[in-house]
Amino acid sequence: DDAAAVQAAIADPRNHLVSRVPFAENDWLHGWESPYYNASHHRLRAAVRDFVEREMMPFAFEWEEAYKLPAGLPRKCFEAGWLPGVVGPRWPREYVGDRIIAGVTPDEFDAFHELIILEELARCGSAGIGWGLCAGLNIGLPPIMKFGSQYLKDKVAKKCLTGEAVICLAVTEPSAGSDVANLKTTAVKTDDGKHYIVNGEKKWITNGVFADFFTVAVRTGGAGMGGVSLLLLERTMPGITTRQMKCSGAWSSGTTYITFEDVKVPVENLIYKENLGFKCIMLNFNHERWTTGLQAIRLARVCLEESLKYALKRETFGKKLVEHAVIRAKIANMARKIESAQAWLEKITYQLKVMPAREQNARLGGPIALLKAHASQVFEFCAREAAQIFGGLAYTRGGQGEKVERLYREVRAYAIPAGSEEIMFDLGVRQALKTAKL
Repeated sequence: DDAAAVQAAIADPRNHLVSRVPFAENDWLHGWESPYYNASHHRLRAAVRDFVEREMMPFAFEWEEAYKLPAGLPRKCFEAGWLPGVVGPRWPREYVGDRIIAGVTPDEFDAFHELIILEELARCGSAGIGWGLCAGLNIGLPPIMKFGSQYLKDKVAKKCLTGEAVICLAVTEPSAGSDVANLKTTAVKTDDGKHYIVNGEKKWITNGVFADFFTVAVRTGGAGMGGVSLLLLERTMPGITTRQMKCSGAWSSGTTYITFEDVKVPVENLIYKENLGFKCIMLNFNHERWTTGLQAIRLARVCLEESLKYALKRETFGKKLVEHAVIRAKIANMARKIESAQAWLEKITYQLKVMPAREQNARLGGPIALLKAHASQVFEFCAREAAQIFGGLAYTRGGQGEKVERLYREVRAYAIPAGSEEIMFDLGVRQALKTAKL
């Protein structure tokens, strides 16, 4: 039965990688009963952690300092059997086949498997690594998978899902962030109706500097949301210029400023319908904000684990840090915020697993927005408390405080992108009122 299978999965030799530090792991990894996780989730988690511990975590600092990930890393992740698992709760078997890491089957694969993959990546303690590998797949590819023509799917999906190519989502502009409907990049049809000519700028585009494909929001009609379309642009098209931006954190993710100058794009590269691209963007936000929130919660847990490990060995005034009540209080407050956020995350993830897609669009946008904003505030609190515990080490790049120093810089990358906290709080309440018809 499944209970026996779960116990067998917990007994996997790779589970020596499960941390014994209090609050460092979700309790289901220590044998607590959970209605959400079955044996396939245990197997997948153990296998992904083994991969991340060997192939990624030891190199996080090096890759961040280099401002890039190794070119062959996405392909290696695909060959390991997990890279296609970050585009949504359905395994894209039509493009990558049925082989999934740890023997998980496509029929078993659900939102909790994706949750696990992204949480395991976050254990590296680097937003740059998670975003560098997965941001384009999280947010740039889904609009094509959901709304693109078969021609566009065949052109892009397999290459990106197998790590042979990189895609990014280009929506944000210098003057249009959360106010997506105000974007100014234009796409004007040629007289013969065969091409669009794209002109404009995009800013803070994750993966853009090394992307082969760009899912781009453009204005094809009048002002406001009714004039927005989505186009697929390709690196080989003349007129596309990208340069990497110098940001506070997530250095290896390739945050990019993009300029489009008279880029000639075939009309066949239109995603969905002209002037209806805003719908595609909005329906993409739930997945983006869910992934952003879950990463923030897991990074908060990294801050807690690093803090407690350090407090167990650092001595001040003749005793270990953890023996000071004020330090234990900091750990306790970090733990209670993380554990409550994790419970909320799993409750919403279960809805992503079982609720019909059309119903999700109407009912989950507000709760996911609130979760995302709450998660970034939990992360900010934990990053600050961790920095206080580490002291000067958290102000120094590299060394014992490496992860905490980096994560303290990366908090804003979760509080602002994918919808700022202020916008998320407002959206959450407005949708709740709308749903209640009050």
